Amino acid sequence: MLEDTEPRTKPAGLAQPSLDAWGLAELEAYIRTLQAEIARVEAEIARKGAHRSAADAFFNRPSK
Repeated sequence: MLEDTEPRTKPAGLAQPSLDAWGLAELEAYIRTLQAEIARVEAEIARKGAHRSAADAFFNRPSK
């Protein structure tokens, strides 16, 4: 786990593969993979948002 004093690395951008040679089934599978990743990230955002809200409520800070 990173300590608060350690610098955080910036997330790398998504790889953008060449789609020219991919067939329909491969493209559809790629979309499902990306949708699953989006859902995973949205769940993490919700989890962190709930954690933040709980901390704000505990310390009587206005929510952001």
